[in-house]
Amino acid sequence: MKMEGGAASPNFLGQSKAGYVLSNVAEVVERILTFVPTKNLFRIASVCRLWRNCARRVLRTQQRLTWLSASGSSIYDEHVLLRTMAEDLEKIYMLPQTALLMVDGENFSWPFSYRHKKARKCEYEVESDPVEKLRCILPSTCDVVGIVASGIVVTPSGLPSSPPEEHEDGEAGFSLLFPAMDGVTIRPFHFCKKSLSESSMEEAGLINNPYLKVVLMFDYETWKAGGGRFLKKLLKPLSQNNVLIVGGQVERAFSNNTTCCSLGSFGAVGLTFSGSKIQGASVLVDQGVSSPKAAEATIQRLKAANIPERNTMGFMFACVGRGHNSYNNQRNVEASAFRKIFSNIPLLGFFGNGEIGCDRIVKENFTLSETDADGLQHSFTTVMSLVHFG
Repeated sequence: MKMEGGAASPNFLGQSKAGYVLSNVAEVVERILTFVPTKNLFRIASVCRLWRNCARRVLRTQQRLTWLSASGSSIYDEHVLLRTMAEDLEKIYMLPQTALLMVDGENFSWPFSYRHKKARKCEYEVESDPVEKLRCILPSTCDVVGIVASGIVVTPSGLPSSPPEEHEDGEAGFSLLFPAMDGVTIRPFHFCKKSLSESSMEEAGLINNPYLKVVLMFDYETWKAGGGRFLKKLLKPLSQNNVLIVGGQVERAFSNNTTCCSLGSFGAVGLTFSGSKIQGASVLVDQGVSSPKAAEATIQRLKAANIPERNTMGFMFACVGRGHNSYNNQRNVEASAFRKIFSNIPLLGFFGNGEIGCDRIVKENFTLSETDADGLQHSFTTVMSLVHFG
């Protein structure tokens, strides 16, 4: 009576009134399939042509962001996010086209050997590389941008209104999953000194792109000789345009472009967001902010952007020198202030070694404050931002 994945067999469909409806009335089938996780949709699509067409239409309507997060030690000898993703990707209601992952550096042992005796191997027998396991867990067509940082900011998976958590230390991570969205173009990039050029920046949508609205950029090892010039080359054209740019300096990064740079060299990874539906704003919590009241007053200025809460993501990129160090040993101050002001927007981010961004509040004509490449780089600050995807 049942096929793999829980779909009814064609013989059963023809033996009852319900079967007749499910094999002939597309509106009913399509409505039912909206309650089916995406992975099962692909199984169901193989039953018959009607179900395949209905499944395709349902997939096109699933355009809301999804995030998976985890914290605390895993019972397996692998990072807690890997296990969470392996289990929870079975339950999501969208097909990831792009994934932004952030994990803590203390517990994500890459690019060194990583042993996990009890962990379930993926079908490609990945033995020791957590990056390769991530690629096995996600769809093969999904672009991956990964960040390893000193600390991680997560909102627990599920409700956007869940209290966000600042994990300045300990095991934590998240995966922000982007589906295909009408009116939104997302392009990943990964540059090092040998791959950065005007043509590669144009291909990533960073220059000569009139529809560019937001850039998430994460640099690594740029404290090394030549790294400062490299970063300025990236930031200069963006600082002169109406583009919201936020991010910071991280410990390591990885992407689908595994041949970009050699071990130990500097570079940058990120995502560009283009399209008429994109909105964004950011504020800079500077090093002089040292009380919960002052932090709340700074983050409150994001309200001036009038950004809708639906399908919006909050990002927090903080210096490792902030957190409890800035608030008389009180933890989770800035994340809690964000939740107090924005009750239904998830907040994700990291604690890093430098911050990229500035006060840029979107006006009706999308006019942003003016700055230069140096004015976008900070230390002992927090960049708090909102990005809306329509």
